[in-house]
Amino acid sequence: MNPLLRKCIASVMLAGSVLSLHAAQAAQPQDLKGKNVVLVHGAFADGSSWEKVIPLLEARGLHVVAVQNPLSSLADDAAATKRAIDAQNGPVVLVGHSWGGAVISQAGNDDKVKALVYVAAFAPDSGQSINDMLKGKPAPAWASELQKDSGNFLTLSSKAIDDDFAQDLSPAQKRVVAATQGPWFAGATDDKVTNAAWHAKPTYYVVANRDRMIDPRLQDAMAAQIKSKVTHVDSSHVPMLSKPEAVANAIIEAAAKAQ
Repeated sequence: MNPLLRKCIASVMLAGSVLSLHAAQAAQPQDLKGKNVVLVHGAFADGSSWEKVIPLLEARGLHVVAVQNPLSSLADDAAATKRAIDAQNGPVVLVGHSWGGAVISQAGNDDKVKALVYVAAFAPDSGQSINDMLKGKPAPAWASELQKDSGNFLTLSSKAIDDDFAQDLSPAQKRVVAATQGPWFAGATDDKVTNAAWHAKPTYYVVANRDRMIDPRLQDAMAAQIKSKVTHVDSSHVPMLSKPEAVANAIIEAAAKAQ
């Protein structure tokens, strides 16, 4: 064989091997070790609401903490979240579900926080409360199922959990959700965010298309207002329990891009 031709063939084969190696490396999941995820639950819930998402995040090397909010006020919940952020070494992706969206909007201005992920969540603006956002809108069906205790804390009836909060979960899962729900102080809906973190942070939003707690149209509007990268999932108000892979993927994307 002509030496020049042999050299050309060898060069082509080497280039092909290098390209194959790069393709194989690109196909490998990115190791996100050194990055942190702080998960903030919503009203009528606790940290266990993230139980299906946590293993998926940890499998990618992320360090994960689920906050246990007192659900007593926006200030109290934001303080609990800030303590969790302070405890992390390295960049943080801050994730909030439902009422937890207000909490991360308040607590997410910390320099460690590199991205915000809203999961079927409220995203109030600066100076805005949940009640401000819902003013003029008709009361949802589940509002009549709220139960108030002597301390002015609210819980949802089993009927509301079955029909409106978690309608796509199994009966056994619904019973766990009902048993572990965290009572929410009724006055929290009047608490206003002081400086909404989403103005200065990259945001992601998981819209729950079959949500009966927060209207999906309102979720779409909030996601557009805060200029989020949007993921739609065919789920109830608790996609982290019914569609955990989709929720985890949105968080992983945020973590992968966080600097």
